[in-house]
Amino acid sequence: MRVDVYEDEAGWRPFDEWFNALPPEYATKVLLARGRIEAGLTGGLKSVGEGVHEWRIDWGPGLRLYVGFDGSRLVLLLGGGTKRRQQADIRAAQSRWADYLQRKVRRK
Repeated sequence: MRVDVYEDEAGWRPFDEWFNALPPEYATKVLLARGRIEAGLTGGLKSVGEGVHEWRIDWGPGLRLYVGFDGSRLVLLLGGGTKRRQQADIRAAQSRWADYLQRKVRRK
């Protein structure tokens, strides 16, 4: 399964910004989760509404990845966070997903 990173119209990639600020041991856990998604092992994803799904990493601060599916072959990484900021991170991911879909429709 192809996994891409969401990018807004200005070129900002919130997932990359979050990921690049992680300590190495946290980044390793995120890379393992991303690898599972790329391998099509999506059973760990849970819908959080509005087309956004959350992958929970029950380790350390409770890392979270937020994704949206564009067909069956592409997953868009919308952002990441921790359990502490979970609700705000979900809202941000939902907003990014809505932006992605809106721009996709305009491109057609």
